[in-house]
Amino acid sequence: MNAHELWLVIGLLTLATLICRSTFWLVGQHVKLPKRVSEALRFAPACALAAILVPDFLTNQHQIDISLNNPQLVAGVCAAIFFLLRRSMLATIFFGMAVFTAVRLWG
Repeated sequence: MNAHELWLVIGLLTLATLICRSTFWLVGQHVKLPKRVSEALRFAPACALAAILVPDFLTNQHQIDISLNNPQLVAGVCAAIFFLLRRSMLATIFFGMAVFTAVRLWG
């Protein structure tokens, strides 16, 4: 692929992204989604976050590792429990990183 083709691909992908993202902004008021779809879309951010985090928690060095030797999994579980008890996002981040560091250095 030469430089002209590369810039053409970048330009077309930029245009496609702008069209996809601006469609809801331009015609969003005129389109009414069914109630079931609106209710289902409330869970989209949680699903996206789970899709990003779960593979990271369950793998250690590109292998599935569900044990106490996996620092990401241990820190994630501890941070989730901490958040359920304290309900503080910033404190949960610090606590999770502290647990992750301790487990990584200990193991």
